Amino acid sequence: MLKVRKSQERGYADHGWLRSFHSFSFAGYYDPAYMGWGNLRVINEDRVAAGAGFGTHGHRDMEIISYVLSGELAHKDSMGNVESIPPGDVQRMSAGRGVMHSEFNHKPDQTTHFLQIWIEPNVRGIAPGYEQKAFADADKRGRLRLVASPDGAEGSVLVHADARLYAGLLDGDEKAGLALDPTRKSYVHLVKGELEVNGTKLATGDAALIEHESQLTLGAGKDAEVLVFDLAA
Repeated sequence: MLKVRKSQERGYADHGWLRSFHSFSFAGYYDPAYMGWGNLRVINEDRVAAGAGFGTHGHRDMEIISYVLSGELAHKDSMGNVESIPPGDVQRMSAGRGVMHSEFNHKPDQTTHFLQIWIEPNVRGIAPGYEQKAFADADKRGRLRLVASPDGAEGSVLVHADARLYAGLLDGDEKAGLALDPTRKSYVHLVKGELEVNGTKLATGDAALIEHESQLTLGAGKDAEVLVFDLAA
């Protein structure tokens, strides 16, 4: 089963300094049909205006991934981490038993465009943690590169969740595939461009919700950047 969620069907909020598309119910956007998919709870596509950002706020018991598309995201947290996240980096923050953090766009003339991803953990009450790694475009070109996993395999960031996240860049004749466990769920989010997912066309911002399938095939890309989630059902 493959169900397409079109980009324009997502929730949307415009706060002036922040414009955000919500793939799943979040804050003031509520849709009982889209409360999450498997243990994937949030994908927010955020655009933060120059000189603006999220003030210090708290999280608990959630695995939070930031995936920057353009601009830079400044991160500061109660664990003592003060980092800048550029495009190509994957940041993972384990909220655990509680963490405070802020995210900011310090550039005076550039919007920060990033994906904020929340995955429900499979352990609760752990010490909060932080990890950030760079993944070169060359490692994602024409393939699905593992960037987050429960065991840190292949140099991916480690998430305390039964989930794996892959990133890929596909264009022209490039193809990529992934064997799926039909008892689990998968989610494909097209960050940009055009792409066929198991023969179904997606455009920028579209997603495919997949279950009861044993194979994922990606192709016919046009400057496509894609994220693929392998998720607990």
